[in-house]
Amino acid sequence: MICKLRLVAVAFVALGLAQPALAADDPSGTWLTQAGDARIKVAKCGANLCGTVIWLKEPMDTDTGKPAVDNKNPNRALANRPIIGLQLFEGVHPEGPNKWSGKIYNADDGQSYVSHISVSGPDTLKVEGCVGTLCGGETWTRAR
Repeated sequence: MICKLRLVAVAFVALGLAQPALAADDPSGTWLTQAGDARIKVAKCGANLCGTVIWLKEPMDTDTGKPAVDNKNPNRALANRPIIGLQLFEGVHPEGPNKWSGKIYNADDGQSYVSHISVSGPDTLKVEGCVGTLCGGETWTRAR
């Protein structure tokens, strides 16, 4: 019986070692925006990061009764694309230890901003958007 328990314990340890561990500064995962109105899946896309909207608190447009679309986009050809599935990050690449930079799209105003992203804790992601020298940001929390 003890031999079987040891074998089971060894198997669990081996499974744990076989699972790729996320580094403390790895932003991969699903994140809830600071306002709690969207979940963004952050994943590696080659050398860059992708950030895709996968959930909305209010997925339907209250005016039309249809799924929310990117209606604030100044490019009318893009204004009918659904928000769920929308790629928010553009060219977000490593810029140093625990720092990624590129552009982030804000569907609330239809604009893209210079962006900096860093993991600020095991369950927090700092996301900044900048216009010139003025930057604003928010903290996203890891979704469970």
